[in-house]
This record gives sequence, structure tokens and C-alpha cells, in this order.
Amino acid sequence: MINFFSYFGGIVNKAELIKEIAQKAGIAVSDARRGLDTTLMIIIGTVKKGEKLTLSGFGTFEAAARKERQVRNPMSGKKITIAARKVPKFKPGKILREAVNL
Repeated sequence: MINFFSYFGGIVNKAELIKEIAQKAGIAVSDARRGLDTTLMIIIGTVKKGEKLTLSGFGTFEAAARKERQVRNPMSGKKITIAARKVPKFKPGKILREAVNL
């Protein structure tokens, strides 16, 4: 079991995350990349289907409906309509919230 509070690294992009996964798990970088890419594809596919994906303690990914709305173009002052659409939504879990507030 991973202790989520034991590591606070300076990872800032996907390539660094892949290297860190490979190092911590003792696997090849190519295997870490494949694992992360597969995980992300599963998350995206699940949310795209309109389902929730929950990673206990980390958070929940889902799609949220956004209604059509009127906004004003700040340059011209004209009103424009933004069409209704779905947007990705993430709700952090307890472990992530507590880690951020340490």
C-alpha cells in the first residue's frame, strides 16, 4: 500500500510523472508510460460515456452538463450565445484534500 502523504515531489508534467512512476515502481519507463496512458484512456472513456469514475481517497471524475448561456463580448459589447455542452468535472477525495492542506 502506498502512503500518499510520504511523498511530495516537484513533478510538473507528464514526462516527469512517468519517470517518477518508473522509479518508484521499479519498472521500465516504457512500461510506466503505457500504464499511465492506459489509465488516462480509461478515465477519459468512462467520463465520455457519462459515467463516474472514483479513485477512493483521490477523487471522482465525471461529466457535467452546462446550459446554454448569453455572454457579452468585452471587445465589441455584443451579446453572444454559448451553446450547451458537457464539461469534465473533478471532485477531490479526502486524501487529496488533506494532502493539499498540510
